[in-house]
Amino acid sequence: MAAKLNHGGDELDVNHEINVTPFIDVILVLLIIFMVAAPLATVDVPVDLPDSTAQPQPKPEQPVFVSIKADRSVAVGDEPVGDADLAAKLDMACHGDKETRLFLRADKNLDYGTLMAVMDRLRDAGYLKVALVGLEAAK
Repeated sequence: MAAKLNHGGDELDVNHEINVTPFIDVILVLLIIFMVAAPLATVDVPVDLPDSTAQPQPKPEQPVFVSIKADRSVAVGDEPVGDADLAAKLDMACHGDKETRLFLRADKNLDYGTLMAVMDRLRDAGYLKVALVGLEAAK
């Protein structure tokens, strides 16, 4: 008569569970990347923009913003510029390409004359493609 003895541990159990530890590690790395990259993608010049009901246009990969704050100071990107330095800063930001579209952001409390004066300075610098930026209004 033959008998089978169970010595325990000779058979390997099949594990049907998914190992989520590597998945969590990847998600945490992506979270850190987005947390670092998000502040770099925004412009930090505070401007109170007016509302607009126009259809939004596609935005270029690296737009050049010219901002006019409520105190009539002008900034290219994040850097404030003086009247004499505007053309030089624009040439640096656009890499000398006068065909680059500039995005003009102005505080809604500014008068029309101030906006036109800055647009004249942009035209005198050779930049003729200017887009006005506004907030999307609810229809």
